[in-house]
This record gives sequence, C-alpha cells and structure tokens, in this order.
Amino acid sequence: MLEEVERWLGRRSWSVADRPLERILAAKRNTKVSVVLPALNEEATVGDIVAVIRRELMSEAVPLVDELVVIDSGSTDRTAEVAAAAGARVVARDAILPRIPAVPGKGEVLWRSLMVTGGDVVCFVDADLRDFSADFVSGIVGPLLTDPDIDFVKAMYDRPFGDTPGQGGRVTELVARPLLNLHWPQLAGFVQPLGGEYAARRSLLERLPFPVGYGVELGLLVDALHTVGLDALAQVDVGVRKHRHQDGQALGRMAAAIYRTAQLRLSRGHLVRPWLTQFERGEKGFEPRTYAVDTEERPPMAEIVEYARRRVA
Repeated sequence: MLEEVERWLGRRSWSVADRPLERILAAKRNTKVSVVLPALNEEATVGDIVAVIRRELMSEAVPLVDELVVIDSGSTDRTAEVAAAAGARVVARDAILPRIPAVPGKGEVLWRSLMVTGGDVVCFVDADLRDFSADFVSGIVGPLLTDPDIDFVKAMYDRPFGDTPGQGGRVTELVARPLLNLHWPQLAGFVQPLGGEYAARRSLLERLPFPVGYGVELGLLVDALHTVGLDALAQVDVGVRKHRHQDGQALGRMAAAIYRTAQLRLSRGHLVRPWLTQFERGEKGFEPRTYAVDTEERPPMAEIVEYARRRVA
C-alpha cells in the first residue's frame, strides 16, 4: 500500500461513534441534507428504512435530514405505496427530466435524483437493507458537516453472506478491489468501494458523470478522486450491512459493467466489445445467453439546461 494511503487511512477513516449526533447537529447550521433511496421492487424493506430515518433523524429533537426521497424506477410491486405510507416523498424515475428518455440502471436513478432534491449534502442509501440503522446516514453525513475539507464519504461495514460473516461483497473482492489496487492505488484504502451508502456535497456530484448502471459506485469514486483529490474523500465504519444477495449470473453482469466503467476511465481509445455471454443449462445442455454491458453515462448534471434553470430560479 502507498504511504500516502496509509496516512489517509489514519486521517480519513472513522467510526460512527467518533461523531456523536449532538456534534453533527451543532455543525449542521443552515446546511440542508437530502437522503435518496433508489428503489426497484423493494416493498419488503423500503418502508422500514424510511420509518427509521423519519423517526430518528427527522424529528424535532434530531432534525438532521431535511428531505427524504424515494426514486421508484418502475417497480411492479407496492414499493411506491409502502414508501409513501412510511413518510417518504416518492418520485417516479420517468417523471424526472422527461426530455431525456430514461434507461434502466441504478446510476440513472441517482443521476436524476439531483433534479428533484435540494440538499447541499446528498446521501444515497440502498433500499434493500435489512435491520437498518440510522447510523448508515448520520455516520456518512457527519464528516461533511463537521469537516469543510471533506467532499465525499463512503460507508464501510461487515458484509455477511447468509450466516457466514465477512463473505459478502464478492464482486468487490474479485473485480473492484484488484482494479483499484492496480490502476488507482490511491483508492486502495476503501473498505467498501462498491457500497451503495455514501454521501457527498452537491457541488461535487453535479460536476461528475454518472454511469447509468452497476458501474456508478466505482465511476463516482474514481472521478471524485481526480476532481477533488484523495484528502477530500473519507470513509466511516457503520457496523454491519445486511441485504438481499444477487445470484451468480447477476453478479457476472455487475462485474462486467464495473470492468467496463473502469476501462472507460483508463482509456478513451480502443474499447473491448461491450457484451457478456453467460451460460444456463437448458433442455439441450448449456445454452448461451448474451447481455449488453451498461456503457452509457450521463453527463455532469451541471451541464443539463433544466438543472441550471432550477438553480437560477
């Protein structure tokens, strides 16, 4: 590990206990905080997450979060209804920036969320978390309120796989961590580089391109490094993250999208064919299934006319 990264770990890696809520609230002053949950068919978990945030971080006693928005990206279950009943403002993905046709993908939803939120600090939280703790929000928002030199904060945590501790994050260990260590060694200190819980200043997010799919976490992290430098990035230990796990083939598609995102940032010249073939056993043996790899990226939101008009208004 680079000496610079070792120093960074000592300076920019914290525990949620390092910043009590009282200290965070005292530092908040007029800074507005938005929490965004991207959601697709998450009726089983989204309501509990919204309820915890509203109860523990949006009360008169603890007014840390100013707005809580669930962006529904076309759910066919009761995700929108459950989220609204729990107290979130629910916005349909396709209702945001209708001039630009939406494409499937988590990054697409996060990018569009900047149009319908107003916080100076924007906090993203995945909607499939179980046993959710408010620490996931306060932990990563805290450094942005207490330390003006911090622009981007990722959560770090243990990720059990079933009943086995520490075995989650398979794509992280097999794809993202090797890529970062080999090509962006300054980012080798991040424990959960692909984690879906992170917060950043709007002034940074609006300047970054957003990969539309699974590559969004790696893309934002790499681009944040190049935009504001390592010392403006940080991570906070928030405990244990429990969520729904993807099957092996879904992880393969995720890995391909992440590799493609990295490749786009390594070279704007020759790129490999953006397709991934996987195999499933059928009636006649193993049958190939070929999927397009997410390749599209949205430009920095600051370049979008509607966003610029909204800021002026």
